Amino acid sequence: MEGMRLDGRTAVVTGGAGAIGSAICADLASLGARVVVADLDGGAALRVASGLRSPEAGPRAVAMRVDLSDPEAIREFCEDIGPVDIVVHNAGVSVVEPFVTSDPAGWDLMWAVNLRAPMLLTRLLLPGMLSRSWGRLVFISSDGARAGSGGEGAYAATKAGLFGLAKTLAREAARGQVTSNVVCPGPTDTPMLRRVDAERPGLVDKIAKGIPLRRLGAPADVAGLVAYLCTERAAYITGQTLSVSGGITMQ
Repeated sequence: MEGMRLDGRTAVVTGGAGAIGSAICADLASLGARVVVADLDGGAALRVASGLRSPEAGPRAVAMRVDLSDPEAIREFCEDIGPVDIVVHNAGVSVVEPFVTSDPAGWDLMWAVNLRAPMLLTRLLLPGMLSRSWGRLVFISSDGARAGSGGEGAYAATKAGLFGLAKTLAREAARGQVTSNVVCPGPTDTPMLRRVDAERPGLVDKIAKGIPLRRLGAPADVAGLVAYLCTERAAYITGQTLSVSGGITMQ
C-alpha cells in the first residue's frame, strides 16, 4: 500500500523490550524502519532486536540500554544513536497505591520516567527532525490518565502531562512537517496484568466483561495504530489523542 513504508527511517522506541514496546518495534521494522530498541533491561532489548531480522535485509534493529530516570544517560544515548526520524515514547513506570498513603519518592520516579524523559528526549531529537522537514512523535499515555484510575494518582498525573506536551509540540513543529500524537491503551493483555490476575483471580475476566468488545486489548492492537501514525498515510494527523480500549472509553 502506497505511503505505508518506512524504508530509510530510523525509529527509537523507549521501553522497547516490554510487551507493547516489542510489538511496536516489530511493526515498525516490518515496514522497513531501522529500530532502536531502548530499554533499561539491556539484555531484554537485545533479545527483541535480535528477533527483528530479515533474510533479505539482515538486522533491522539495534538494542541500547538507557536509564530514562537519568538526564545525563539520556543525553549520552541521543549522542550515540545519530539522526532519528521517529520517536515512540512508550516507557513508563507505575506504583499502585492510594494517593493519601503514597510515597513522594515514587512520584519523583514516575515524573522522571513518564514525563521528564519524553520532554528531554524530544528536546534533543526534535531539532534534527525539523532540519530534515520530517518527523513523527508518538507518546504512549493511558486511558487511566484520561478517565482517572484508582490507586494511580501520580501515574495518571504524569501520563496526563503528555497530552499537553504532545499538543504543544504538534503546533510548534507543524511547519517542519513533524506530527505529534498520543495513543492511550486501555486494559491490555500483558504479563504485568496477568501477574496481577494471579494475585487477584478473576480480575481479568471482570475487566473484559466491562469492555464493549468483551476482550482485553492485545499489544498488537496498540502497535498497529502507532505504526500507522508513523507512516506517510498519517501525515495529516497531528495533535490527537487516540484510545485503543475496545470502546471502554469513547469520545
